[in-house]
Amino acid sequence: MRASDDPGVRVTAALVIPASELSWRFSRSSGPGGQGVNTADSRVELMWDAAASHALSPAQRQRVLNRLRTRLVDGVLTIAASEHRNQLRNRDAARDRLAAVIAEAVRPPAPPRRATKPTRGSTERRLQAKQRRTDVKRMRQRPTD
Repeated sequence: MRASDDPGVRVTAALVIPASELSWRFSRSSGPGGQGVNTADSRVELMWDAAASHALSPAQRQRVLNRLRTRLVDGVLTIAASEHRNQLRNRDAARDRLAAVIAEAVRPPAPPRRATKPTRGSTERRLQAKQRRTDVKRMRQRPTD
């Protein structure tokens, strides 16, 4: 597959990061290997500029920048993959990882928790359990005259 054939990264059904916004860097992977360990550039780094992306709406961009602020360097998110011996498999792994990270970041926040009052029965059961515990501890004490 040529780079021009690459459709990009599908994050959700409605959000696709185009390939033109992605940049790749390849290097030699660390760790044990065979004859090709010093010649094959199988390690992959996928860089995506989240701050300048046109694929995100302004609300999504703000959410991504806030949630990923510890992973961004000048607004650029970098994903490294070197777990496979094949560069193509590492590229797929980096794409999948980028999609998972962005999908988690653009997800809307959970609705706030509504405070609820304990039921009358649960309050009574709690107080009865406390009273039983008090009685057990009182029975263990030495009798006082």
